[in-house]
Amino acid sequence: MAKETPKANSKEQHKTRKQEKNQKVRMTEAPKGPVSPLPKGYKVRMNDLYLKTVRPALMKDFELTSPMAAPRMTKIVINIGVSEAKENIQALDLAREDLTLISGQAPQVRRAKKSISNFKLREGMPIAVRVTLRGTRMYEFFDRFVSLSVPRIRDFQGVDPRFFDGRGNLNIGLKEHHIFPEVDMEKSPKPRGMNITFVTTAGDNKKGKALLEYMGMPFKKPEEKKANPKL
Repeated sequence: MAKETPKANSKEQHKTRKQEKNQKVRMTEAPKGPVSPLPKGYKVRMNDLYLKTVRPALMKDFELTSPMAAPRMTKIVINIGVSEAKENIQALDLAREDLTLISGQAPQVRRAKKSISNFKLREGMPIAVRVTLRGTRMYEFFDRFVSLSVPRIRDFQGVDPRFFDGRGNLNIGLKEHHIFPEVDMEKSPKPRGMNITFVTTAGDNKKGKALLEYMGMPFKKPEEKKANPKL
């Protein structure tokens, strides 16, 4: 019977120790930063609202026979433009940190696709941060946006239905990101504008508005025309 060489034994022992060390690190290492994984089996109340209340109501209103035909929200895209990033890269880092706190997900840095000399912009320069939310995080953000952030908008009179794009997707532009309670005013005193897009499978504005309205989006009510009093 051939004997194993000491060199082979040392390699196997080193490999075993490395695997045990990596396993211990995975078991004990805590998630770093503001983004942490959601608990297993976590359910968002907005998702339950859609399944139990919103979807049956939409099927009844539009006379749909299959639940799969009912409009639903597929994703939410949040974009923050940082024009001063070409001169001060720290502004981009601050915007990325704020968007991470707002969305609960690490954003993607967007870069210029072409150079524009009038704006001192070169191709490849970082100019914005964007995040796309789906599934549980999407419903979680929608719940916080409707319940906590929208009431903090100054002089808010409702979301204008004209913000729909014709296919049932809603685009909302905000002047200040301070409406989100997650943002620290001391670390980020400068208000930043942002664009939020709610993407749905509605296909037209009527179904898209009905879907978001059932889920709690406060739309602006049409103004009632006052009749001229008879003289």
